[in-house]
Amino acid sequence: MNRALIFIIAIPLIEIYLMIKVSGTLGAFNTIFLIFFTAIAGVYLARVAGISTIRAGFNQIIKNEMPVYEILSGAALAFAALLLIIPGFLTDIIGFFLIIPITRKFFIQSLSSKFNTKKKEDKEDKDIIEGTFEEEKNNNDNNDN
Repeated sequence: MNRALIFIIAIPLIEIYLMIKVSGTLGAFNTIFLIFFTAIAGVYLARVAGISTIRAGFNQIIKNEMPVYEILSGAALAFAALLLIIPGFLTDIIGFFLIIPITRKFFIQSLSSKFNTKKKEDKEDKDIIEGTFEEEKNNNDNNDN
């Protein structure tokens, strides 16, 4: 079975299970309040972190450097805000982890290492062609006269 399909089915099931467990402990009203509170607080924190990421990106541009980390960080913050808006506790936990700069940096590094499959040594080896050559003089041009 496709991993994406399993993921799409498993996440809502886990969210429903967690909501039932939390509402059994806290009560229905407190669970609903907690879901709204985490959504509002998370979006606010994502906004604050996003503004600081934009500032860091502009500083990189001023230094004539490509703000690669800031672009990826901004995308991670947008994804975190989306996860925080979706009702549920598992998505909120993942969203809050993406807002925290240390865990966001770890997450970006782990993803970038998966996509960076070329090693520097392999690239250097492919660019170099080793061999020998000999230059031959053609003596036929002198004998034709």
